[in-house]
Amino acid sequence: MKKLLPLIILTTCLFIGCKEKESKRKKVSKRNYSITKENAYNDLFLDSLEVAGFISKNAIPDSISRRIISFYNTRNYEFAWFSSDGLSEQAMGFSSLLNFTGDTSARRKKMKKTMDDLMGFDRLKISESDKSIINTELLLTESLIGYTLTNYEKGFVKRKEVERFIPFKKQDPIFLADSLLNKKHKDDKYFSAINERYKLLSEQLKKYVGMTKSNQWIAIEGDAKLFKEGNSSPQIAAMKKDLFLTGDLAQNDTSQLFDERLKNGIKNFQIRFGFTADGKITPDLLKHMKVTPLERVKQLLINMNRMRWLPQQPEGHLIVVNTPAFILHMFHRENTVFSMPVVVGKEGHNTTLFSDMLTTIVFSPYWNIPRSIVKNEIVPAMAKNGNYIAAHDMEITGQNNGLPVVRQKPGPKNSLGKVKFLFPNIFNIYFHDTPAKSLFDQDVRAFSHGCIRLGDPEKMANYLLKNNSKWTSEKINEAMNSGDEQFVALKTPVPVFITYYTAWVDENGKLNFRDDIYAHDKEVAGKMFW
Repeated sequence: MKKLLPLIILTTCLFIGCKEKESKRKKVSKRNYSITKENAYNDLFLDSLEVAGFISKNAIPDSISRRIISFYNTRNYEFAWFSSDGLSEQAMGFSSLLNFTGDTSARRKKMKKTMDDLMGFDRLKISESDKSIINTELLLTESLIGYTLTNYEKGFVKRKEVERFIPFKKQDPIFLADSLLNKKHKDDKYFSAINERYKLLSEQLKKYVGMTKSNQWIAIEGDAKLFKEGNSSPQIAAMKKDLFLTGDLAQNDTSQLFDERLKNGIKNFQIRFGFTADGKITPDLLKHMKVTPLERVKQLLINMNRMRWLPQQPEGHLIVVNTPAFILHMFHRENTVFSMPVVVGKEGHNTTLFSDMLTTIVFSPYWNIPRSIVKNEIVPAMAKNGNYIAAHDMEITGQNNGLPVVRQKPGPKNSLGKVKFLFPNIFNIYFHDTPAKSLFDQDVRAFSHGCIRLGDPEKMANYLLKNNSKWTSEKINEAMNSGDEQFVALKTPVPVFITYYTAWVDENGKLNFRDDIYAHDKEVAGKMFW
């Protein structure tokens, strides 16, 4: 009975109401019974007794336990980090952020292993009665609350804001946008003040909400053939109007002629959307120009949520890959040192979203070909061509459950090129060179089996080893071309974040959009908006 007493007391406090001070009562949000399985963001719900039991079992202090209860009251005890088909996008984003903290405690290591195991499944079905899933759910929530209290200056991340870090039900996008844009805090402390990327997107959100409400944006009709230099039509005038509203045309031009001014406006639009800036209208470009401001509001809201899961001001170096933009950024503190194009996973071989530490450079690497590629590509090619292995500088080093173990030797034919960069992870994803340089000339660069090919790997190697006197640029070039595999450990590992942003504001203050290459936006929008 003594063991049950704390749980009974806590449960009584939750559902009958302890006679606590008014100030404490104000720190717990009321339970939101309007959230149901029909309108919830995630489709799983906790038993509130599970939350009470978790708090009691782990002896969580009152200052944290009240916040946990308040967090789930806001969600009507809907899961925050799981849906029936697996981990939520927010769980993967927050897990990446936790990896960056450098916490090496036994508890954190155990949680990382749990998350890695869960993320390692291609398909995962979750039961809301699974005790281990419930425990992971509540550990993540406790970690989120602890993280916000520890890593943000007091007052800038309000308790109620933390409760909304993870969407909890479908809402009208304009209503949601207004609620974010029109908040008034007495202390004048806002999350946007400590998250510059989030702030910049919120300023653009205000603009697109205004465009939606004003009905000034004009739907462009017709196909790409109508929009050629020298042509004149009402649809060209509509295009000019829209490009003025988005800021790509400096002046409001009401003429119907496709002239040089419009061509320049189209070039500005193309740059912001990742196209080659040639001023020509293609079917794919026109598809982007026809997207309504309301759809852009949704896209901005989705990406603002993602901005929460990047480190605010990293102390040292940080590598960020944005897969929809096919680009890698090297940061030192808040400054961009350099950027380079990358090739990411093609459809069906999506580059996974996660973070880890880049620890090792491998010059003139062997390519240990993954079993799936051997089975689906190498073995069928060998059946057609008995000389396939030798012709591609490969060798068979053994057998594994009836399949040959194949690796490709260092050299000009090696698919990894002359160097690879390892940040050990369960997905076996890494950076590498490639002999297929022409792919970097494409606007859309989703061609790999999941690993990330670098546009300028030698530049990356030189930068990472710039403080190592043993590795001059000449020696790096020599090692890349030697044909002898060589491993070099970095003195200071560099954190790597693999991210997914389809909207952001660049260093020139321009709002960029990209295609939803893995349909993550589509999935989130279906859960987030009516």
